Amino acid sequence: MIKKLKSKILTSIRNKRINVFVLFLLSAFIILIFTKLSKQYTNTIAFEIEKQNVPQKYVILNDSTQLHITLKTHGFKWLRYYFTTPKIKIDFTKDIYEEDHVFVYNKSKSYLNNTQFDKEVELLSLSPEKLIFRYGINQVKKLPVKLHTNIDFSHGYNNSTPIITEPDSIVVVGPNILVSELDGLETEELVLNDVRVDLNEKVKLKLPKNKADLKFSVEEVSVKAKVERFTEGTLKIPVTLINAPKKAEIKYFPKQVSVSYYVSLSEFNTITSKDFKVICDYNKTNKNQSFLIPELVKAPVGVKNIKIGQKRIEFIVIK
Repeated sequence: MIKKLKSKILTSIRNKRINVFVLFLLSAFIILIFTKLSKQYTNTIAFEIEKQNVPQKYVILNDSTQLHITLKTHGFKWLRYYFTTPKIKIDFTKDIYEEDHVFVYNKSKSYLNNTQFDKEVELLSLSPEKLIFRYGINQVKKLPVKLHTNIDFSHGYNNSTPIITEPDSIVVVGPNILVSELDGLETEELVLNDVRVDLNEKVKLKLPKNKADLKFSVEEVSVKAKVERFTEGTLKIPVTLINAPKKAEIKYFPKQVSVSYYVSLSEFNTITSKDFKVICDYNKTNKNQSFLIPELVKAPVGVKNIKIGQKRIEFIVIK
């Protein structure tokens, strides 16, 4: 019993010694921190630009976004800059002037020191010493969407309707000097493999680098198309001769050519020879040439991979 009591007393003394040591260590650390923070330090820090009272008709471009300022102050003040984003306020009604179609901010170190910092902060230098703000007048423009795809259909499948984007154009609003440079917006590449169902995919637009100065009605579009099983068809199409000389008779052979094509199963039975037209233009022949080149000038919508079986039509001129 006495041994247990003695052991508890010794443990309690040890714990008190440890607690005193920890308290002493913590106090020393706090004193050290306060000593460090009480000293003055010099450092350069990037200040963001906060634009105030910009006239509504102007759009200021984000060219000048930071001002690097070297300050001298004690550690307590530096804590403020490290824990919050430091900013320099620029009032466009009194702090800037216009020169050569840009706004210029060119205030002295003493002006900044007196208006943006308190007495315990000394401003030593700033870079750049002059800020240039390009500006523009707001412009609204409608831009077509330029689709960029790499689609591989499953064997026997293809799109039976054109591949489109919804919307097919977007509206951009921003400074005229930037908007006027845009004539359309491309999509990111849409890559699809082994496709056998209808297309309905989202794809992002490739926005310009200065997109922060512009507003877009949408930043992505839908890519749509109907996909069906396709089959091959072949028809005999009569050949029509055009621009033949009036004072001569042209005999040509064959009078018909085979036209093969690729069409969806749902449309296969609707395709007839009347949907195609093949011509031979006599004006495109040379003096010593004895053949005509058949050309397809008419084909139904939705038909793909159309090929004319005969590459040449033989002819003779009878005067």
